[in-house]
Amino acid sequence: MTAETILTVEKLQVAYGRGARQKQVLFDADLRIRAGEVVGLIGETGSGKSTLARAILGLVEPSDGSVRFGGTELTTLKPAQLRAFRRTGQVQYVFQDPMRSLDPEFTIEQSIAEPLVTGGGLAADEIARRVRTYLARVHLDEGLLSRLPGQVSGGQRQRAAIARALITEPRLLILDEPVSALDSANRVQILELMQELAGPAVSLLFISHDLGSVAGITDRVVVLYRGRIVEEGSTESIINTPQHAYTRLLVGSAPTLTGGATSRAERDELRARVEP
Repeated sequence: MTAETILTVEKLQVAYGRGARQKQVLFDADLRIRAGEVVGLIGETGSGKSTLARAILGLVEPSDGSVRFGGTELTTLKPAQLRAFRRTGQVQYVFQDPMRSLDPEFTIEQSIAEPLVTGGGLAADEIARRVRTYLARVHLDEGLLSRLPGQVSGGQRQRAAIARALITEPRLLILDEPVSALDSANRVQILELMQELAGPAVSLLFISHDLGSVAGITDRVVVLYRGRIVEEGSTESIINTPQHAYTRLLVGSAPTLTGGATSRAERDELRARVEP
């Protein structure tokens, strides 16, 4: 039985600026994510990955196209309705820099609890219980709850940001380069955590410039190049039989996938094929 499609993006376009200075950065993007699915969105810096993710949540206003989450068309919501939708916590966003989610003057406990506090409707003891539940789920010790974000490590901050996102029990979790700023040890630990989180209750959209980072945890990969989706398919097919020259470049640039980095000449040849 095919899982329910929870997110449908169709012909989405985004442009920055106005008039003669307007620059289109996303072109006719189509994306579907099913319940429980883990999708990787891959591309170099500046390819439009974060723009697409932020447009899904209405953090960036699309110039055209459709974003449907469940039965709700998000692009037609008025600002107050969009804010109300975000407060439901059905879709949560984890930034590359966890300090964009964590208030530097809040303790870790206050930061994780904040979405529930602002959402209202829960007693203080229930919020405290949930904070500890999700702290354990991301493998953080309760001794960190009283600390400020600046008093814990980068990996611990990222785990706290993930706990903060999970506490609303979202149906879709968008992770925007969650490991790119971490050292190798913390990167491995966060990727292992992502594998643990994947399941029927939550879908993951994992954004990265590094195909090797997402290969072990995604069901499907979508490749974005200069604002256009140029290829998508199962993770296995994208890695083993990439069709687009840019996808082959990404695969060849990930030694963990190829057993060794492609040569400089091979990379230059592939890049020449994708450059206009």
